[in-house]
Amino acid sequence: MFRSSARRGAAVLLSAAALATLSACGAAPDQPAAGGDAKGKAQPATAASAADLGGMDALVAAAEKEGQLNVIALPPDWANYGEMLKAFQAKYPKIKVSSENPDAASADEIAAVKSRKGQKRAPDVLDLGIAFARSGADENLFAPYKVTAWDKIPGSQKDADGRWYNDYGGYVSIGCDAAKIPACPQTFADLLKPEYKGKVALNGNPTKSGSAFGGVYAAALANKGSFADIQPGIDFFGQLRKSGNFIPVESTPATVEKGETPISIDWDYLNAGYAEQFKGKGVDWKTVVPADGVYAQFYSQAINKEAPNPAAARLWMEFLYSTEGQNIWLKGHARPVLLPNMTQDGTADKDAVAKLPQVQGTPSFPASTELDKAKAALAEKWDKALS
Repeated sequence: MFRSSARRGAAVLLSAAALATLSACGAAPDQPAAGGDAKGKAQPATAASAADLGGMDALVAAAEKEGQLNVIALPPDWANYGEMLKAFQAKYPKIKVSSENPDAASADEIAAVKSRKGQKRAPDVLDLGIAFARSGADENLFAPYKVTAWDKIPGSQKDADGRWYNDYGGYVSIGCDAAKIPACPQTFADLLKPEYKGKVALNGNPTKSGSAFGGVYAAALANKGSFADIQPGIDFFGQLRKSGNFIPVESTPATVEKGETPISIDWDYLNAGYAEQFKGKGVDWKTVVPADGVYAQFYSQAINKEAPNPAAARLWMEFLYSTEGQNIWLKGHARPVLLPNMTQDGTADKDAVAKLPQVQGTPSFPASTELDKAKAALAEKWDKALS
């Protein structure tokens, strides 16, 4: 998918193998609960779980009564969101899905929540980089809601109050069109070679795009930086720019197919998807996770606290974290957050698991303070480094 300059803020990801090793009181009967009806049941806008509404059947009925779901920043070719949207629509045909601005960034999503407060066209749900999920929760923009699979989501992958939780992720990778590049780069160090002049691109601007942010972070790790010091990554891309290797063209499916960005630093699930998407179209797309800069990231889901369709928003979350929804992401080469559980209970799509890009080693993850520091450093220094 293309969620480039659109896509997003920073987050963290555990590999399937790494993940595998880790792992409300009701009101009195005669008194309405806060935001509830006379029988004490919560209304959709205040329900913190499906049980608060009386169970899944009641949630489905409430969502179908609303008849609408507004999503934003969900490109159909990003982590298999095209199939996800179609599957939800097929399962709940009484709910019309309105998908706006597929290539929007996390920052755009947050802006839409704020600027459209009280409007029917405000987004109901959000898919965000973790930095934006955390900041949005701090600004009290999200509704607490715990999906049925809540207990299966690792504690490190969710907000304790249910305001956001991680969904799927992948590793920073280098994609390369072997039909145009005789020897594809295998590491960040390789990208400095003169034969790659005018050929290296990022999927977006790292001050706005999570995939591009991850690319710079991975480059920092490959150049003696750390989660606390992203400067070597900024310097690396500055060096690539001065050598002429790095081009200020945001890689997209269109630029890949046209040969404008024959080398693209992007999430492994997007690069792996290009190989399938352009097979037989003159593109021989190869993907490698560079061993000198292993960086991984999850994205996160959240519900707009002022969602115009609060029941549909909660039903969407339930669908995403169902076995069906998690396997749809898996088919898109992304690693869903519930993969360890699904691998253990046998519900994971085995063919999809076998197609995941191979990774050597287990990544570590930046703390929220380190992410904030890296984000600030990019905002201050990125443009100057490339000038």
